[in-house]
Amino acid sequence: MEVGIVGLPVSGKTTLFATLTGQPADAAFGGGKVEVHRGVVKVPDERLDKLTAIFNPKKKVPATIEYIEVGGMDSDQSKGFDAQFLQVLKNTAALCVVIRAFEDTFHPHPAGKVDPQRDIQTVEAEFLLSDLAIVENRIERLQKQVQKAKDDQKLRELALLKRCQEILEQESPLREHAFTEEEKTMLRGFQFLSAKPVVLVLNINEADIVQAAEIAARHAEKPNVRVIALCGKAEAEIAQLEEEDRAMFLEELGIVEPALNKLIRTSFELLGLISFFTVGEDECRAWTIRQDTAAPGAAGAIHTDMERGFIRAEVVHYEDFMTHQTLAKCRDHGVLRLEGKNYIVKDGDIMNIRFNV
Repeated sequence: MEVGIVGLPVSGKTTLFATLTGQPADAAFGGGKVEVHRGVVKVPDERLDKLTAIFNPKKKVPATIEYIEVGGMDSDQSKGFDAQFLQVLKNTAALCVVIRAFEDTFHPHPAGKVDPQRDIQTVEAEFLLSDLAIVENRIERLQKQVQKAKDDQKLRELALLKRCQEILEQESPLREHAFTEEEKTMLRGFQFLSAKPVVLVLNINEADIVQAAEIAARHAEKPNVRVIALCGKAEAEIAQLEEEDRAMFLEELGIVEPALNKLIRTSFELLGLISFFTVGEDECRAWTIRQDTAAPGAAGAIHTDMERGFIRAEVVHYEDFMTHQTLAKCRDHGVLRLEGKNYIVKDGDIMNIRFNV
């Protein structure tokens, strides 16, 4: 699953992508005027770091998340956003919207003045208009079809889309409204932009870093929206430093860790993903699964044979393991247990899969 990084011109989205992925955003692919850059990012996880310190394995493998940076977002509202640009975004699972909140006389805002709220509304309006056009076209086709022959499935879809139309016409994104699981399934194929979860990144001045939390709080979080304030320029500088120098620089800025770490973890959570761990002398690894995945599905993340031949799983939660420090002591204290096919894996579970094929 991909997170799409978007932003108006001179918002700092390209710098953010390059810093996140550790690669310059100049090796683009895609057609026309829409450029797409991809990068796989390791998910920071202190739990995996501590497990690795205990087991001292030959290899540590963190969870990963894929970001794409999409160029072509035109701020000229007489034109609207490029159709190809919007189409690329539809294939993402979540959006990271970068909003300019910094001043720079050498790179002035295209609109003449920095106004984060205006830019947020500009981007959201384009998402709403894109979704509304899709809804109206589908409603028109469905109405013609049900006039010729009644079809219960199409009638339900028509009613649902009319509800979506009302929401969008009120300039309200679909992500802020509740839908049943059946309705979500019906809407999934449309890939509505305003239904996608969003990480709103306020790109602030370096002088404002100490107030980052307060700045983010001014933009109240809404359903399926998370707000993070960071300084893209400072984050780029931090990423280039050696570990020791990085710690000193962070201390000077008055922050505990790079803000990008929080952005990555927030993206992971918004996608509805969790991590479970496998540990040992050869490897400590974080595996990625969806929330509410049963044990056989988690086994399948490791290998399809494990899911097919799943018998049971030995499970201890990370917090319990850290209390006792060894699997043997966890077993002695009754916190290492056997779970069957109906067990729902929790974030932070340490698992050993028993299977037979």
